[in-house]
Amino acid sequence: MPSDPPASMTLPTTHYRGLLCNREFVGLYASFTLTVIATTLSGFALGTLVNDQTKSPFLTAVSMYGATFATVLGALTLMSVADGSRPRRTLVTLECVSLVGVAAQAVPGLPLAARFGLLLVLGFFQSLGTGTRMGLLAEVVPTSAYALARSLMNITSGGMAILGYAIGALLLRYLSPHEVLLAATALTGAGLIVVATSVRDHSIRLPRRPGLRRTWTTNRALFSHPGQRALLLNLWVPNGLIVGCEALFLSYAPDHAGVLLVAGSAGMLLGDLTVGRLFTAVQRRRCACALRLLLAMPYLLFAIHPSMPVATAAVFVASGGFAATLSLQEQLLALTPDPVRGQVQGVESAGRMTWQGIGAVIAGGVAQHVTPGTAIAVLAALSLAVTVFSWPFVIRARAVHVATAHA
Repeated sequence: MPSDPPASMTLPTTHYRGLLCNREFVGLYASFTLTVIATTLSGFALGTLVNDQTKSPFLTAVSMYGATFATVLGALTLMSVADGSRPRRTLVTLECVSLVGVAAQAVPGLPLAARFGLLLVLGFFQSLGTGTRMGLLAEVVPTSAYALARSLMNITSGGMAILGYAIGALLLRYLSPHEVLLAATALTGAGLIVVATSVRDHSIRLPRRPGLRRTWTTNRALFSHPGQRALLLNLWVPNGLIVGCEALFLSYAPDHAGVLLVAGSAGMLLGDLTVGRLFTAVQRRRCACALRLLLAMPYLLFAIHPSMPVATAAVFVASGGFAATLSLQEQLLALTPDPVRGQVQGVESAGRMTWQGIGAVIAGGVAQHVTPGTAIAVLAALSLAVTVFSWPFVIRARAVHVATAHA
């Protein structure tokens, strides 16, 4: 049974101010902001801790992005909860789980095996939270404003990542990684409070009880649809391989990794701001392929081990290519029936995060045999190859959707 649309949906939503007049969107946005900065701080602190203990590029990369592996388990098992359970209750519960998990990571002397186990548990529940949050986002803002809302959240993600990495690098000069993890715990707790006080209780979208069978039924329909399958491939793999490049920054330049990570986040922020705010939907679709190529090409410079200013500029320029995700997400939403949009958005996000973990593992594995700079260039070349191979299928999916819409 659909919930009543909030009154704020009648407000103008052609600019960010219109979105921020929507109280419920502001709640989702604020809790997302706190979650991003907490995740950034905890990932940077944990990566530093593991790098100090092991000196292993592989384990360091996995520690920073290992939680993404478990997101696929949530996508394959219980993601229907995103559409079939009360979203406020689901989000509050999942924020509580995150709070306990991040607090546990702050315990000094915790064995590495236990830390990696916690990463998997948190990743599993994080995927359900993302599906629920994105399903709500598509419900609390008009469809025409969805790309704008995702753009604002992506910009915030980039901005908070910049802030998180900058603060993390600063704090780690004076505090231990465990103390930085305590700061991340406090931010996670603040996100829990925001969700509990701002998100209203929406009615359930799915008529049937959520669970394993319902999740599998929807996933089978999703992956059997050629258009959605092509979009998912291009949303997941090129992004994941480039995140694998980023996972090697600590190994490539331990003393300047924070600078490289900030440059990447700043480039992503600028790209999302430009493409999401200034481009029309048609313009976003037209430039999506070029942005995907831009995402990988500058990283090829790392094969010649450029100076740090050149490397920083390359990372900044390349990260603008992440903005192609906005157009692809917009097309995926257009192909998705309303009753399962939370699950489909959750699967898309879980797959993207899982491929970030896969990219980190591939990068770490390659860097065990060649220099980190060479490994970064190899992953960039793979990202370019996947984009070139998959893009004709994306164009075909777009053409089929347009033909169907006009039939």
